[in-house]
Amino acid sequence: MAQPVPEHINFPAEEEKIGELWESLDAFQTSFKLSKGKPRYTFYDGPPFATGLPHYGHILAGTIKDIVTRWAHQSGYYVERRFGWDCHGLPVEYEIDKKLGITGPADVAKMGVDKYNAECRKIVMRYSSDWEKIVTRLGRWIDFKHDYKTMYPWFMETIWWIFKQMYEKGLVYRGFKVMPFSTACNTPLSNFESGQNYKDVVDPAVIVNFPLEEDPGVSVIAWTTTPWTLPSNLALCVHPDLEYVKVKDNETNNVYIMMEARLEALFKTPEEYTMLEKFKGITLKGKRYKPLFEYFTWMKSRGAFQVLTDGYVTAESGTGVVHQAPYFGEDDNRVCLNHGIITKDMAMICPVDASGKFTDEVTDFRGLHVKDADKHITKKLKERGRLVHQGTTKHSYPFCWRSDTPLIYKAVPSWFVRVEQATSLLLENNQKTYWVPEVVKDKRFANWLRDARDWAVSRNRYWGTPIPLWISDDGEEVVCVGSIEELQKLTGKADIKDLHRESVDGLTIPSRMGKGELKRVTEVFDCWFESGSMPYAQAHYPFENKKEFEDSFPADFIAEGVDQTRGWFYTLLVVSTLLFGKPPFKNLIVNGLVLAADGTKMSKRKKNYPDPMSVVDDFGADALRLYLINSPVVRAESLKFKRDGVRDVLKDVFLPWYNAYRFLMQNVERLEREDDIQLRYNEAKLTVSRNYMDRWILSFTQSLVKFVKQEMAAYRLYTVVPRLVRFVDQLTNWYVRMNRKRLKGDGGAEDCQAALETLFSVLFTMIRVMAPFIPFLTEHMYQNLRHLVDSEATKGQDYRSIHFLLLPEAKETLINTETESAVALMQTVIELGRVVRDRKTLPVKYPLKEIVVIHQDEQAVNNIKSLSSYILEELNVRKVTVTTDKVKHNIRLKAEPDYKILGTKLKADFKKIMESKVISNLTNEELLNFQQTGEITVGGHVLVEGDLKLVYTFDTSGGDATAQFEAHGEGDLIILLDVTPDQSMLDEGIAREVINRIQKLRKKAQLMPADDITVYYKTSENLAKIIRDHGDFIFSTIKQPLEPYPVPSDSQTIVQEAEIKVKNDLLDMTIVKGHAGENKPSASASASRPAARLAPAPVVSGVIPNCKFVNIELVGLNPGEGATGTQGTLLLENPQGDFLLTSDLVIIQAASLFGLRGKRLRLFTDCALNSEIVSEDLLSLHSRTLYLTSDSKEGSASTSNLKSPVCHFVNVELVSGTPQQGARSRKGCLLLDSPRGDSVSYCQLLSQVRTVFGLNGKKINLSRSKDKKDALSPKDDLLSLHSTTVYVL
Repeated sequence: MAQPVPEHINFPAEEEKIGELWESLDAFQTSFKLSKGKPRYTFYDGPPFATGLPHYGHILAGTIKDIVTRWAHQSGYYVERRFGWDCHGLPVEYEIDKKLGITGPADVAKMGVDKYNAECRKIVMRYSSDWEKIVTRLGRWIDFKHDYKTMYPWFMETIWWIFKQMYEKGLVYRGFKVMPFSTACNTPLSNFESGQNYKDVVDPAVIVNFPLEEDPGVSVIAWTTTPWTLPSNLALCVHPDLEYVKVKDNETNNVYIMMEARLEALFKTPEEYTMLEKFKGITLKGKRYKPLFEYFTWMKSRGAFQVLTDGYVTAESGTGVVHQAPYFGEDDNRVCLNHGIITKDMAMICPVDASGKFTDEVTDFRGLHVKDADKHITKKLKERGRLVHQGTTKHSYPFCWRSDTPLIYKAVPSWFVRVEQATSLLLENNQKTYWVPEVVKDKRFANWLRDARDWAVSRNRYWGTPIPLWISDDGEEVVCVGSIEELQKLTGKADIKDLHRESVDGLTIPSRMGKGELKRVTEVFDCWFESGSMPYAQAHYPFENKKEFEDSFPADFIAEGVDQTRGWFYTLLVVSTLLFGKPPFKNLIVNGLVLAADGTKMSKRKKNYPDPMSVVDDFGADALRLYLINSPVVRAESLKFKRDGVRDVLKDVFLPWYNAYRFLMQNVERLEREDDIQLRYNEAKLTVSRNYMDRWILSFTQSLVKFVKQEMAAYRLYTVVPRLVRFVDQLTNWYVRMNRKRLKGDGGAEDCQAALETLFSVLFTMIRVMAPFIPFLTEHMYQNLRHLVDSEATKGQDYRSIHFLLLPEAKETLINTETESAVALMQTVIELGRVVRDRKTLPVKYPLKEIVVIHQDEQAVNNIKSLSSYILEELNVRKVTVTTDKVKHNIRLKAEPDYKILGTKLKADFKKIMESKVISNLTNEELLNFQQTGEITVGGHVLVEGDLKLVYTFDTSGGDATAQFEAHGEGDLIILLDVTPDQSMLDEGIAREVINRIQKLRKKAQLMPADDITVYYKTSENLAKIIRDHGDFIFSTIKQPLEPYPVPSDSQTIVQEAEIKVKNDLLDMTIVKGHAGENKPSASASASRPAARLAPAPVVSGVIPNCKFVNIELVGLNPGEGATGTQGTLLLENPQGDFLLTSDLVIIQAASLFGLRGKRLRLFTDCALNSEIVSEDLLSLHSRTLYLTSDSKEGSASTSNLKSPVCHFVNVELVSGTPQQGARSRKGCLLLDSPRGDSVSYCQLLSQVRTVFGLNGKKINLSRSKDKKDALSPKDDLLSLHSTTVYVL
């Protein structure tokens, strides 16, 4: 059965309990079984390294993947979700190198590859258990038991197969290429790897001279930020078509040749140099110069040390002359190859080893790391007179993504996969995929594909999948192996279990060409080749699961961060395109980066972000998930992570939502307890409610379901999540708040049941829609709500978890867009009114006279009129006037400047414009035009939207009739709020303050709404009078008796508080257990006078009330709250024919009449208490006596045959004005004493009149005649009016 819902919830603790529930249900695997046989939805999970713990980037991407795959599962698909691990490559090796102090290949050779790899194997899954624990705690459902690891032999075998397919297609070749190189990791990186970690750095910037052989007094000067490349200089390069100049340095008399456009690189002013000659760059081609160093002077015979030309030289930086070190720069290499300075088959001039240190060839700097050598090289050049200028420059430079050390560019021998020839096919396949956001696909990714380079897939490392090439010593015979079985056949080695280097490096293949034994090349695969091949390798394709893979390829969905545009997204597309000619996935969500709160990159070293699990421990996984996905990162933008943002999700979303759920369950229990009605929900039997707000929230919910399904089909989480968050606001701040009384049963059991079924339907629908996003909280609610679902509706289903259920279908029959539009308009009116109240510091507790709503559209006007009762209540105003007439109310626009924006924009002119008052003098017509066009010219400046703030105001030149109104507007909607409260309204506001203090005291005592209590109070006469006059109003909210002091001595006090401030008065309050007046006289009654049975009011001249009535007599009860009589009269309608009472309302009004509010009461038509009133036609009981008793039916009474009112009455007729707030008739009735003997005051009589005719806030006069000649006053004996008629003037 459904359980009571506690007031407070610890979200993280409840999530732990839900985790235990899922574990007991084996929920994830059970969901697989339940979806077996359904259409497959394929998802690929990019493999992370397990050498570190998950960070916010992993959590974000994992959350997106979890949401989409859960959604697919709950949409009726079979969704396999396998976790993967990237086990090879630099991340692992770098950790081992640090641990063992390994600085280069020699250290590994000394140790042995087998021992090195054994060390790698030990740490590769160091954090795997932590990953599983954290990912599971975050609510992500993914299969760790059937994972894939890139180090599994079957995974590696597929990598070999893929490589062989490429090899046989002629896509593999060996070459020398200048590549980004990590000296810390001793390996080259691919272009996309090198693009992942750019930093702004300060490097040396030197200008060096190169004296011409033909004229040593003239030097060509070149600029570089990498002095360490100068020992390897073999040429200079200039642009053939740009202007170069020969100039004399006026200070040193040295003569230099440089680009004319770059003179500023050396000279600050033209006075510092003398122009000698000007010519095109082509003029310099072929001129020879003196080498900087002697290390490679032998290259002079091959044409080195001359000036070359190429169009890549720019006028943007340096001197317009670029020094060429062909084995340390891509362009340098290309230019020198094109000019024959170097050839592809010659030995490389690359005097830098894998650790980035100079080799023996560079005798002056041997053993120095190149970056450390910069200053020594600069010093040497200065000593030799070759240094012209020395400085520094700040620029963006690539760093190793793993070691975080600067990369260098260095020529290395490598195995390449041809990609450049497939560029058009890559672009074509890219267009076949769908990305969110699409701009990343069309711009960033497409641009990267257009510049695709051949892929260097080999790494000179150890812990990785070995490249399966066996080669003869002369390199002429090559065998590519594509499987373990093939390797066993070729090598004669049986039962090969592992494919790592220590297992295969020693295996040889006999030559078929008589070249002896073929040996495996030493390189291993780039780990990105493995991750790009994971779709096939995770399935051990084609060795196993061939049909299953081919039937479900390409994947339906993948997701990762925007940084993977040059990483995993790229390698996936390249491998798939080269292998099968088609893209590997259909749909892709790209997320942005999660940054530290200050906008910098999150850094463990800086500790500039909170530990993810501490955030989860404090606020829960759901809060973290929702915070991340309701942010710019789902649009591939960056998020500055703030811990407070996660906390706000609890405060602003989860707590209101939870409270709505708690409120529902409280009132479901109350309905069953008090009215014996059990709520059993069956979605198939849901009907359209008669209540407008019920119809609205049901329509809003179904429209939202429809919208979410449409947007999720398009993978647009960035449109879905804000709407889901807004739903919580609509549900809690609008529907629940505006229907609290109905949900609590104030409108009777039938209406209460309808409201509760509506609220249940909305909650039960939306927890299923939101389950993929917020898996814990939705499960928590579901586990209780499911007990209220009709068993018929769950037949044949496993409904033990919300995540086993399919998503609800949108019910078109419940959608009414006109209703939604009308309520949205009403909400705007209310929100505008609240803004005005806030502006004028007028709390909603204090009623105001009138709100005028102006809209030009007739349909909008009609919609607002139809919902005016809600506006009255929400804004606490007495009257709503809706009109299309702006002119009548003198409305005009006024402009106010945004000082900060305009000050920045107008600068010096701002003060002049403000002093001229040109902005404040803008006419209404000018501002209306500005509203439409978004532009206006003020003081010669064009101002746009945002520069000016437009507010609605009044033109009061014609008088002061509208002076008490305050205006506000939005679009075509304008509201005027009368902000001048009168005394009666101020008193009602004070009454609301009293209610507020009572409710706070109840909350302090941790009381539940259903707890029977009595509230006693003591205060000043002023406040006491307000409490008495507003007794019914106060009780309608607190639903418990409110009595003046003293507190009965035998009462059990729950809580007591003295001197509670209520405006200018002090209030003492005591809350006691139980209800005063049950089976004993009330404290106030016993302190004043005993309950009395008086004779009925006489019938005068046969006059009867204008309204039908019943008499009420107490049985076994004493009146309370100051009432004394045990008999009374209730009017069944008032005014005549309006506001007919239901049986539920009769009991409520009777309880108010006798001061018995909060008690469980029953009403009977006979004194023997046998015929209880349930849902009779009450008008048929007109003029009869009914008997009111407690739930226990104790006491007795005698039959009454009275057919006239037991109480005195006066008929009333409205002469001036018209009835308001739903009243139609001008004739009504007022009771002069009820209960019998409790006479009303003149003030109370006026209050009755206002209530009857809906004239709250209006000034009225009562008269015995239809004019004011016989006006009533507070001094009149009101009982003398019995059976007469008074008139309202």
